[in-house]
Amino acid sequence: MDLKKIFTPKVLVVTGIILFAALMRLVPHYPNFTPIAAIALFGGAHIGRKWLVFFVPLFALFISDLIIGFHGFMVPVYISFALVVLLGNLMRNNVKIATVLGGAMASSVIFFLITNFAVWAGSPYYPQTFSGLMQSYTMAIPFFHSSLLGDLFYSSVFFGGFYLLQQKYPAIAVIKS
Repeated sequence: MDLKKIFTPKVLVVTGIILFAALMRLVPHYPNFTPIAAIALFGGAHIGRKWLVFFVPLFALFISDLIIGFHGFMVPVYISFALVVLLGNLMRNNVKIATVLGGAMASSVIFFLITNFAVWAGSPYYPQTFSGLMQSYTMAIPFFHSSLLGDLFYSSVFFGGFYLLQQKYPAIAVIKS
């Protein structure tokens, strides 16, 4: 196995951005204004190796969770971010402002729907009825706007910053990621 073919300049830069973003979870921030969905979307769009596309973003999330701590709803969180990686992968050959903004908004919705469904299904907070599910979603709306703003902000920074880096250093733009 030739490591130079796996760890291209593009993979190293993308991985560095993702790891930096994971560290950003550890600094004080506005609630739910985090770079995690943007990490998954960005990694999915820019890491071409099938095993790395999931490993790097989810590993970054895992490492920061080791420090922050785990909770009972980690599986739905990781599932939602794995789906966001897939969404980013669908954007791979069509990274434009509109697709990045749409992907960031879709990431927020995916996370919101999956994690709040899990809270409804797996906790005693809400009755196990359709009304209880809607109550779970309604109670989470105040957190959604912060997640959406964070996803839009960080996605813009990561995709925009990477675009500018590619303009200055064309070797990073190499498709063999």
